[in-house]
Amino acid sequence: MILVLGATGVTGGEVARQLIQAGQRPRLLVRNPAKAGAFEGKADIVQGDLDRPESLRAAMTGIERLYLVSAAAHNLALEGNAIDAAKMAGVKHIVKLSVVGADAPETHDQFSKWHAQAEARLRSSGLAWTMLRPHFFMTNALQWGETIRAQGAFYQPTGEGRFAAIDPADIGACAVKALTEPGHEGMAYELSGPESLSAAQYAAKISSVIGKPVRFVDIPADGMRQGLVKASLPPVLVDALLDLMATIKSGKLDVVTDGVAKVTGRKARSFDDWTQRHIAAFR
Repeated sequence: MILVLGATGVTGGEVARQLIQAGQRPRLLVRNPAKAGAFEGKADIVQGDLDRPESLRAAMTGIERLYLVSAAAHNLALEGNAIDAAKMAGVKHIVKLSVVGADAPETHDQFSKWHAQAEARLRSSGLAWTMLRPHFFMTNALQWGETIRAQGAFYQPTGEGRFAAIDPADIGACAVKALTEPGHEGMAYELSGPESLSAAQYAAKISSVIGKPVRFVDIPADGMRQGLVKASLPPVLVDALLDLMATIKSGKLDVVTDGVAKVTGRKARSFDDWTQRHIAAFR
C-alpha cells in the first residue's frame, strides 16, 4: 500500500488523485479529514500530524511506499519524524518532494538548504529513496490573481530573472511513476516546465489568455517584505521567500530540464496550458 502525505495540499493532492486514477487505493494522512472529502470512498483516510509522532504509527502500518512532503520546510524535525516512523514500520521506499538546487555544492537559497538537510536525513536512514526536485510551481501564480484582477498587474522583486515554472500535475505524475514502478530507487530528478521565462513574460502569457493587459512590476525586496509581514507570515519564511526571489533575480534558476520526460515519457506541460485551466483566477 502507498501512503500519501499532504493530500489536501498542492502536490500531495495531485499524487493522491493520480494514484486513484491509476487504479490504486492509497492511504492518505491528513490533519483534518473534513478537508479530504473529495477522496471519500476512493482512499483510506487517516488523521495524523507530522509533529505528533505517535499519530504516525498506525498510519504507517502495512505501508510499503511513502510520498513525503511537509508544508513547513523550515521545521526539519517534521520530515525526520515521518522518516523514523517509516523505518520502524518497515516502509521500503520513500519518494520525497525536495526542491531545485538541493544538491548544489552551494545551495541556491534557504529552501534549498533546508531540503538538502532533509535529503541527507533520508539518505542516512537506510531506506530506498527517490528525490523529486521541482522548480517554482505554476500554481504560485495564483497569488498574483488578486492584483491582476484589481489592477492588471502583479508585483515581486525578481527583475529580469527567468525561472522554468512547473505544473504541479507533472510533479504528481512523476511521483506516481516513482511510487508504482521499479527503477527509481536512488534517483534524484530535477523537474522543470518546458521554458524559462521572466516575470514580464509570464505576465504577457496571462494577458494573452485572459484578453486584457497584465503588467509585471519589479519592486524592491523591502516592499515585498512589508506585504509578507502584513500577511502574518513567520519571519523565517519571510526571509526564505525573499531569498528565493533574489535567487530568481540572479539568474540561478534559469534552467530547463528534461526530468519530467525522463520519468513520465512525455514533455512537461506548458504555462499556456496551465493558464487556460486556471483562467478564472485572473479574470
